[in-house]
Amino acid sequence: MIKIKITAVLVLLLSTASCNFLDVVPDNIAVIEDAFKTRDNAERFLGSLYSHLPPFNSMGANPALNGGDETLIQTPWSLNSAANILKRGGQTVNNVQFSYWGRGRNLFIGLRDCNIFMANLDKPFDLLEAEKIRWIAEAKFLKAYYHFWLLRMYGPMPIIKENINVGDGVEAVKVVRQPVDEVTAYIVQLLDEAIKDLPVTIVDDFNELGRITKGIALAVKARVLVTMASPLFNGNPDYAGFKNAEGKPLIRTEYDPKKWEDAVLACKEAIEEAHANGHKLYEFEGTAESRNWSDETIRRLTIRGALTERWNDEIVWGSSGRQVSGLQSQAQAILDPQVTGRNANSTTPVLSATLRIAEMFYSDNGVPIEEDKNYDHGRRYQLKRAEPEDLYRIKPGYETVKLHFNREPRFYASLGFDGGIWIGHGVEDDKKMYHVQAKSGQISGNGDPNRDNATGYFPKKWVYYKNVQQSRVFSYSITTYPFPVIRLADLYLLYAEALNETDKTTEAILWIDRVRTRAGLKGVVESWSKFSRRPNKPNIKEGLRDIIQRERMIELVFEGARFWDIRRWKLGIELLNGELRGWDMTAKESKDYYTITNLMTIQFQQRDYLWPIAERDVIANNKLIQNPGWGSIE
Repeated sequence: MIKIKITAVLVLLLSTASCNFLDVVPDNIAVIEDAFKTRDNAERFLGSLYSHLPPFNSMGANPALNGGDETLIQTPWSLNSAANILKRGGQTVNNVQFSYWGRGRNLFIGLRDCNIFMANLDKPFDLLEAEKIRWIAEAKFLKAYYHFWLLRMYGPMPIIKENINVGDGVEAVKVVRQPVDEVTAYIVQLLDEAIKDLPVTIVDDFNELGRITKGIALAVKARVLVTMASPLFNGNPDYAGFKNAEGKPLIRTEYDPKKWEDAVLACKEAIEEAHANGHKLYEFEGTAESRNWSDETIRRLTIRGALTERWNDEIVWGSSGRQVSGLQSQAQAILDPQVTGRNANSTTPVLSATLRIAEMFYSDNGVPIEEDKNYDHGRRYQLKRAEPEDLYRIKPGYETVKLHFNREPRFYASLGFDGGIWIGHGVEDDKKMYHVQAKSGQISGNGDPNRDNATGYFPKKWVYYKNVQQSRVFSYSITTYPFPVIRLADLYLLYAEALNETDKTTEAILWIDRVRTRAGLKGVVESWSKFSRRPNKPNIKEGLRDIIQRERMIELVFEGARFWDIRRWKLGIELLNGELRGWDMTAKESKDYYTITNLMTIQFQQRDYLWPIAERDVIANNKLIQNPGWGSIE
């Protein structure tokens, strides 16, 4: 009989201060004895370890998709959703949103299962040694990633190196939170151990796409080290006095430049491994119907395809098995005038992008619109009618605001807007593509309060260009794809950021420019010197830092990066307070529709950089110190 162990932290999850071992015994105790009898059983257990990965594409489980300022769902049934509570600053210690510590999606159970798996993998009689080595490496990676996910959300946490015996008693399971640097070191140790034993590539694509490779582990290591080198965790005076029950300081208040040096090396190694295995920035290769399409159309499909083209060469880590049908349906504008009545219900276009995101993208000169000396920023909300030369971006003759003209390709690739062209959707001639008509009473406009777009902007970057909403049948034809967790452009920009922080400005610009070139823009130095009111900005470390941050927010928009980047950069107070705005979706005429409407006030306080630990867990373990600012009972 296998001796069952439990993770110490499971005791912290009890809703009372008492400890009853029957409450914390794993649900699968009756089958643990059989779980490692054979190779097939052990492989199923390995699959269960992957099942603890956060649902990266889920609005209800991943706070980064709709818990910040990029998107908004504002319908009667969504007003008190976890995302909207988080946006409004309504989270409390008794009502934790998107919890991964305790009730909800409890990643400590995932850590427990990883430990059980690694402790028992010598038992299957028919498991090959090579398989055992690889599976242990996968378990180590997952264990590292679950620690990282919790660390990024909650900050200091208990390190779960091994499970604690049931018979060790109550005090043994009252663990303390460990300093961020110690947790990070343990994560890196696990990743380094995994990297040497993970496969370089996936050979069996049909059965194994999405399983962990050496390249994925190196990419995650790069992300971990950049996160921990960033201002939130590296030299943050706001956490002076934040100590665990043993008196250890939990977050470094003195800046350590070596953290950025470590991040540089990790990013470099991850990129080299990616290149060696054929990863490259995605370029749309074309199809039979696209042979006569314009360069503009091809460029925008390249930008969208980096996200939506299944298992394209840019995807370093894709979330296999977690498809994005729901996201696509919620981002899809109704385009075909023949789609009426009940047929319209085949999609639910409730997912809106915010006006602040529309204004975030560069001008067509490749600099921020507020910096571009040739961009009429002060009159960007004035009306203008599209001309024939706007054919591939805005419907000629359509009246919209100046804000929608003379923008970079990623603006048109990522956003659907009133008058904007929507590539594909069953149309094969790019001179006759559908356009969004978002005013009240128009085909893309509002009509059902449970399905309305709130702002007038549709995050079409999520939508595969061949998806079609059928005009005569109640259906929406969707091409699904695994949600990209890490793609190569992300690594390039992480590398550029780390290089800039170690004063390697010239080299940093080279990696930014790779991303910009793919997006159809000139390089940073050329663009700023010719068009910006701050022409010297790229030559100054602080200026280039601002450029890199803007570049990440644009390139990775709607992919979950902005939410965590804003936190690690300590820009939450600056960027996550104020109004989420859009146009007046009740209006029928341009002069009324293009009235800025405040839709939600979002709030972010100093305490919000780290999630609260649920009060019941703090009560259950008196050695578990609450995060700063969250107080006691609230």
